Amino acid sequence: MRKAKIYIPNKNPMQSGLGKTNKWILEFETENRLRNPLMGWESSTDTYSELKLEFSSKELAIDYAKKKKIDYEIIEPKRRKIVKKSYADNFLK
Repeated sequence: MRKAKIYIPNKNPMQSGLGKTNKWILEFETENRLRNPLMGWESSTDTYSELKLEFSSKELAIDYAKKKKIDYEIIEPKRRKIVKKSYADNFLK
């Protein structure tokens, strides 16, 4: 049976915005990895490794996996810890 992971991708570290971080991704785990001894590339004969499905919510991704009888693992996103800073705090200490 297929195994997949459901997650929200991390934001791009080169950008300050949070674009494309509100979609849930269902991605299949790669089976039969092959390593090219000359170049060091990893490849696979499993075409499911190239497939990424986007969903607008976690529940839709779970429902899809259950309907298609796919074993899944949910990776919960880590929430950003926002520390409020004030310019005046530099001078109060």
